[in-house]
Amino acid sequence: MPAIDLARLKKQTARLADLFNQPNDFLRELKELLDFYVNRTLRSQGVAPSSVLPTYRTPPTVLRQIETELSPLAESNPIQALELADALWDDGWLETRLLAAFLLGRIPPQEERLLARLTAWTQAIRDPSVRAALLTTSLTRLRKETPDLFITLVKEWLVPTRQRMWSNGLQAIIPLISSEEFDNLPPIFEIVEPIFKASPAALQFDLRDLLIALHKTAPDETLYFLQQILKESNSPMPKVALRRMSPELPADLQQQVREMLRRTKA
Repeated sequence: MPAIDLARLKKQTARLADLFNQPNDFLRELKELLDFYVNRTLRSQGVAPSSVLPTYRTPPTVLRQIETELSPLAESNPIQALELADALWDDGWLETRLLAAFLLGRIPPQEERLLARLTAWTQAIRDPSVRAALLTTSLTRLRKETPDLFITLVKEWLVPTRQRMWSNGLQAIIPLISSEEFDNLPPIFEIVEPIFKASPAALQFDLRDLLIALHKTAPDETLYFLQQILKESNSPMPKVALRRMSPELPADLQQQVREMLRRTKA
């Protein structure tokens, strides 16, 4: 891989941005750019160790510069941005899907086809880094500008009939809870209550992450919420899940959870 000349990279990405409205030509130019910067000593059959997708092993600097060029275009041209995102997604490489996820996060939330893309893509993806991008970067504007619409979307992911989406829904909520601007926790507790009452083993790590975020933001409300879950649930699963995750909780929360479990009849 050649050393990255930033001046040259900026020219290359600016030329790429000129093709924003031409998805096919954009893809062709993008692949040439990615191939130029590929680290062939690390390519290893084109698949990243943690990825199920083929990859160019593109340096982060290159992807960030591409995103910098595309960001204002996506914000001012949402329809074209969605068309380009579709083409990038369908191409199926790690880098193209990460860029597709990035574009979704720059599209105004009012774009009517945005929510459908988010739901469809999060259902289909298995790659951990693309999944993380979809649940954080792709939801950026929706989460910040229209939190009520964001909560509505996540609520749809967490309905009992869509258990395959529960993990995505729980992980998507965490950045919202962690945001200093967000203080409307009651609907969050409401939509995650059935998940905590079910506490399936497959979601133990997602529930742990969510519990830590909730407790950091609203410790008293979170402890009361857990007490109600343990009191009202007819299933042993919430107790089992809390016992299993307690060693991985922050020390203060760990102590409070263990005390709560001791006070609760087995």
